[in-house]
Amino acid sequence: MMRVLWVWKFGVTASILFYDYWDRPFSVQIRQGMRSLLSVRVVITDFCPGGPCASEPAHFDLSGTAFGAMASPGQQEKLRDAGVLQIQFARVACDYSGKTIAFHVDQGSNSNYFAAVIEFEEGDGDLAGVELKEASSSDGGDEWRAMQQSWGAVWKLDAGSELHPPLSIRLTSQYSGQTLLAKDVIPVGWKPGATYRSLVNYL
Repeated sequence: MMRVLWVWKFGVTASILFYDYWDRPFSVQIRQGMRSLLSVRVVITDFCPGGPCASEPAHFDLSGTAFGAMASPGQQEKLRDAGVLQIQFARVACDYSGKTIAFHVDQGSNSNYFAAVIEFEEGDGDLAGVELKEASSSDGGDEWRAMQQSWGAVWKLDAGSELHPPLSIRLTSQYSGQTLLAKDVIPVGWKPGATYRSLVNYL
């Protein structure tokens, strides 16, 4: 039986795997070869261009921390220096150790256009839909408006008119259909490049 190291690390994967199957950040459990007893849970955040990533259907470019976590005690540097390894992997639920969902506002956002990276969705966290609602206003800005997935974990809304904060964001899970509400998570005076943390997450 594998001894799982319940720590979250980061990596990137082949674009074939990232875009054809899981086009948003996801978690995998990885171990070296067939006989290793150690595995590591890795959050895949992006695809890696060129080299083996361009030609292999499943190729993971891991951080040094994630690479070393698959090694026996005292052998971390030796494993990191080994280069390309044969591995086994399986997709697993993400575990962010009690973090709540956060929204990192894209630098290109402005009063008429809002985009954000949605981070730290635990467990049942693949999103089928994201909606945004403005603060109630005289021009009817109190309805939920569907956002579009731009790429990966980035969701956007081209409002076409000024948005009235605070902004609430509603998330719908792809698999269970569970809905979470991050009420007023984007405050009055929000800034591009800032990160705003909600009070909710999937179990």
